[in-house]
Amino acid sequence: MAGVFWYDDVWMDQEPKILGPMDHAFWLGSVVFDGARSFGGVAPDLDLHCARAVRSAVSMGMRPKVEPSRIEELCREGLARMGAAATTYIRPMFFIRRGIGSARPDPDSTDFILSIYDAPLPPFAGFSACMTPFRKPAPDQAPTDAKAACLYPNGARANVYAAERGFDAAVMCDAHGNVAEFASANLMFAKDGMVVTPAANFTFLNGITRQRVIGLLRAAGHEVQERAVRPEELMAADEIFSTGNYGKVLPCTNYEGRAMQPGPAAMSARKLYFDWAEATWRILPAVAA
Repeated sequence: MAGVFWYDDVWMDQEPKILGPMDHAFWLGSVVFDGARSFGGVAPDLDLHCARAVRSAVSMGMRPKVEPSRIEELCREGLARMGAAATTYIRPMFFIRRGIGSARPDPDSTDFILSIYDAPLPPFAGFSACMTPFRKPAPDQAPTDAKAACLYPNGARANVYAAERGFDAAVMCDAHGNVAEFASANLMFAKDGMVVTPAANFTFLNGITRQRVIGLLRAAGHEVQERAVRPEELMAADEIFSTGNYGKVLPCTNYEGRAMQPGPAAMSARKLYFDWAEATWRILPAVAA
């Protein structure tokens, strides 16, 4: 995997070995990160991802010493090093070095690293999904307003549950039994021409790509509802699709064994997103075909 890494004012092309068994982040998971994307010299909503990385750190009780504008500057520098032809994942990360009395994190030991590495976009080919018994935590149970690493093992075990049953992805509900999202991406579906997505209720991350897609669909004349969604609605949906930084917009083509086709809402959302990204977020010159 080709990549570049910035740590302690130095760029390198090999992963730096920066944690040990006594570091708080290694031991007790005091890590936050964000994920942006670049493809063909385009890096959509890079500023929002950099700003959210800092907000997540503050939410976790850290004292981030790198401002969003500096993170974005570093991202642009790293993307230039990778080249316009690269398709990358951009991951700024804050983590805690030390504890106060072991368990309590020391906010003054907040550290930062930026990783930018090759990560091809998944094709618009579809994925299978099923409902799982694992639920998203409530805001008083976990740092759900942060993109915190400690939230992801719960989604990972939901994905393991799905994989053991022959599916690619897991759907998770919130504590009230309403649909929240896929284990690692936001969820939308369409029924009778209406696009519906679970209302952001602080049990899952209100994704930057989710918000962007909602805005683009509405601007293009599509009706989008944000509301509570019952699990049985997915069984009756005309189409289901995901939004998220890693895959942007991807169609679910098999839900609980029911074959589905990529529908007009997902196809429209994907085209609107990539057209908007190309028009507004070019960072490096386009590569000649």
